[in-house]
This record gives sequence, C-alpha cells and structure tokens, in this order.
Amino acid sequence: MSMNNFFVVIFATVTGYLNTAVAADNVQEASIEILKGSGSIQGLRVAYKPWLAHLADIAFVGRASIYLEASLNLWRHDKPTLYDNNIALAFSPVIRKEFTTLIDYPVSWELGIGISVLSERQFGGKDLGSYFQFEDRLGLVLHLDDSKHLALRYIHYSNGGFSNNNPGMDFLNLAYSWQF
Repeated sequence: MSMNNFFVVIFATVTGYLNTAVAADNVQEASIEILKGSGSIQGLRVAYKPWLAHLADIAFVGRASIYLEASLNLWRHDKPTLYDNNIALAFSPVIRKEFTTLIDYPVSWELGIGISVLSERQFGGKDLGSYFQFEDRLGLVLHLDDSKHLALRYIHYSNGGFSNNNPGMDFLNLAYSWQF
C-alpha cells in the first residue's frame, strides 16, 4: 500500500469513526481566565474559540462537541531572580462532553492537546528545554446558561521529551466564558 493510500484509509476510518459532525454552530466564544501554577507562578489567560461543532457519535463517548481555541497566556513568577515573566501563545482542539447536572446546571468534562510557543525558555527557575510546548488540558465546565460557562481546568505544558530538559509546568485554571 502506498503512503497516499494509507493516509486515505486512515482519514476515511477516522471520519467514519466520528460519524461526521452533525452541525457547526455559527457561535464564537471568548474567555478570561486566572492561572495558579506550581510554586509562586500566577497568570492570566485570554482565549478565543472561533469554531464549535456537535458530533453525532464518538465510539465509547457518544454525542459530544469539539471546538478550536487560540489563547494568549501571561505568566509571572513572584521571585524576579527566577525569570519572572513569560508569554505563551497556544492553539488547541478540545473535546467537550456533558455528563451530569449540578443543581439543574449541565456539567461537562473536556480534554484537549494543543501546541504553544513561549517567549522565554527559562522560566520559574527552570530550563523548559524548548520554546515549543504541548498544552494538555483536562477540565470540568459548569454551563450557567446557553451562552455562559464557568470552568475549572488542569493544564500541563511540556515539550514532550523533544529536549533533554523537560520539567514541564502545571497550572490550575479558573475560567469564565461567554458566547456571542
């Protein structure tokens, strides 16, 4: 089998596996988020989600949504001697699935793996090994109404072992988002 045929088979399998997107909403979303990192690291994150689609069926998951997110992250370490500022630009596809309710408010889990680029490789007393990092997330989302959400996320940045130095960075994230 040629490489082109291999990719066609993989693409057809994946699109059949997802059973195609039911509909792409003409909805955009923005969020403002606060970050608490390990040690004395704090941050602010602003995100924009230009695209949302509802998927008919994903095996083992069922009906879910997928969105794309671009974000600007501003990180600060409280000790100036430990490389005190960093900026990260990130892009991530994220899957979200409603799984329960809390006092009549729908609750979803979400997970995603994206890419990011940092302004500084040295930050928080660490050599992060690369300007390029993977951004992994796992979160819970409380849907306040059809257009407003609160989310609590764990976000991990790592270069995935592409560099000998790979200490990673962990953040807890509290987000408020609104659709327009």
